[in-house]
Amino acid sequence: MSKIALITGASRGIGAATAINLAAKGYDICINYKSNDVAANKVLYEIQQLGRKCIAVKADISDEDDVVRLFKIIDEKLGRLSVLVNNAGILLPQSRVEDLTAERINTILTTNITSYFLCCREAIKRMSTKHAGKGGAIVNVSSAAARLGGANEYIDYAASKGAIDTLTTGLSIEVANQGIRVNGVRPGFIETSMHADGGEPDRINRVKSSIPLGRGGQPAEVASAIAYLLSDEASYITGSFLELAGGK
Repeated sequence: MSKIALITGASRGIGAATAINLAAKGYDICINYKSNDVAANKVLYEIQQLGRKCIAVKADISDEDDVVRLFKIIDEKLGRLSVLVNNAGILLPQSRVEDLTAERINTILTTNITSYFLCCREAIKRMSTKHAGKGGAIVNVSSAAARLGGANEYIDYAASKGAIDTLTTGLSIEVANQGIRVNGVRPGFIETSMHADGGEPDRINRVKSSIPLGRGGQPAEVASAIAYLLSDEASYITGSFLELAGGK
């Protein structure tokens, strides 16, 4: 029987690469996305070409009702969830703290933190042996910004990822005896369109000289790390983080 994976924010970047990677490894896939139908359907088609069952579900996972609906659709169309990749997140235009508004801060925190908590909650209800599940694995996509701080650009984003690190550590302990492993990845400067969301599409070119490996990373490189943490090869790893920041 195939394992079933939910990847949030899977219409582009790291999420899309992870969905395709896991499909190639034999998972049936739920692509979650918020708005870009064209991009989501492109990933859906690519996975179907691999011969895997795949659904694409539009849902705002910072909204509790949408999260509950998303998981019910997975239950009905794919079956009981095996793994969750919490990947969805936003970056807003570069700003110093002195210029932040409460509206912006709350948008970042709700989208980047609340969504992970809600998806973890629903996943646990399906994976946990306490709830008659067969166990499972969760990977939370954090960021090197959680360590580096995001000064002068994205302290609000960095803080949201710091919260995800804490969630990962605490939850890994909470559900370890329920057959669920919880780990995190901390990507650094990855070649995705997220930098354009922050107002600087060429940001990696500006900073790559400060990266020990001298380049930005590729979404597929992060996807490979996520797939490893979800796999049976990582069966004794929980509460851990893989750094994918080129040595920075």
